[in-house]
Amino acid sequence: MLDIQAAQTPREGKRDSRLGLALAGGGPVGGIYQIGALLALAESTDGLDLNDLNIYVGVSSGGLVASALANQVTIEELCQVFVRNESMEQLFAPEEVFFKPAFVEYIRRALTVPELVMQSVVRFLTRPFDTKLSASLSNLGQAIPTGVYNNRAISDFLIEFYGQKGRTDDFRKLKRKLYVVATDLNTAESIVFGSKGNDHVPISKALQASSALPGLYSPVEIDGRHYVDGVLRKTLHASAALKERTDLLLCVNPIIPFDASLASSNGSKRLDNLVDGGLPVVLSQTFRTVIYSRMVVGMRKYGDQYKQADIMLFLPDRGDPKMFFTNVFSYANRRHVCEHAYQTTRKDLLARYTSLRPLLARHGVTLRKDVLKDADRHYWLVDAHAESV
Repeated sequence: MLDIQAAQTPREGKRDSRLGLALAGGGPVGGIYQIGALLALAESTDGLDLNDLNIYVGVSSGGLVASALANQVTIEELCQVFVRNESMEQLFAPEEVFFKPAFVEYIRRALTVPELVMQSVVRFLTRPFDTKLSASLSNLGQAIPTGVYNNRAISDFLIEFYGQKGRTDDFRKLKRKLYVVATDLNTAESIVFGSKGNDHVPISKALQASSALPGLYSPVEIDGRHYVDGVLRKTLHASAALKERTDLLLCVNPIIPFDASLASSNGSKRLDNLVDGGLPVVLSQTFRTVIYSRMVVGMRKYGDQYKQADIMLFLPDRGDPKMFFTNVFSYANRRHVCEHAYQTTRKDLLARYTSLRPLLARHGVTLRKDVLKDADRHYWLVDAHAESV
């Protein structure tokens, strides 16, 4: 699905257009979807260099993709590392990076149990008629670990990834602006790492904080404050790019709610009642709905606030069961998800070709209809196609 929000007052004059990229979160699957979508976009356009945009904004897994592109890692190289696992420079083991148990957190919290139990017993015994036993034991919640997995492994991997020649872990040394957004746990305010005053934080640390989804990963401490996933406040944080006078903003949001009626009308297996999928499906639909509805409201406001900007938003189809029923924290189906995103994006670009061609042209970008109509293209052949040009 491609949503186009054309500028109300398009840029005039000879100044080159300022191009930006805003990528939402979505777990490992969300990051893979973004890679597939951007592969399709890069391949089907001339004049669009994803490594030479003016501004990059990312949240959670979207921050990882955005920061790599800002670091001159090509979208094809990202595919090699995270989808095909064929990089000769650095092998990627998702189980070790994303799913390493937080044993230190488990032990640290467990060690507090005896003292918390003693406090509860004393409170109950000293005020037996004023306090129920269950209320006295409520402080035992402090012993529950704040995260299942240790996200320090994400930071460690990225330190090595950005330590390679030609890359940097320092926002200030990038040729283009990069913003990675996280949420301050104590104030619930968005913090834009890479902006003035927050650009001293290493990119790897900012990404660790931005991807710290509460419950899954522990909050990340930076300069004495604790941060969690940036998606808690906004889905895309596209305004961080639009405030930089961006003329064309490309956005990808891989997480949207599912519309079972659309799936049925498209000939997919009937899924009229999501409650039949149990609690995981209900929670997934709830989470996706909150994230998506908040993004829709934000996008509507952007049209009035940033009238000079053309905005292209790429999303999965609302009636797409493949994306909805793929666990966002799974990594097993990454090749399938990447190809699905690649083909969905190609289809959307071709369907909107007539309206997109003049919009992109005013920013110096040409949309190639011949590439979009080539039915033999697949994400794993992008390198081969590029070499043949």
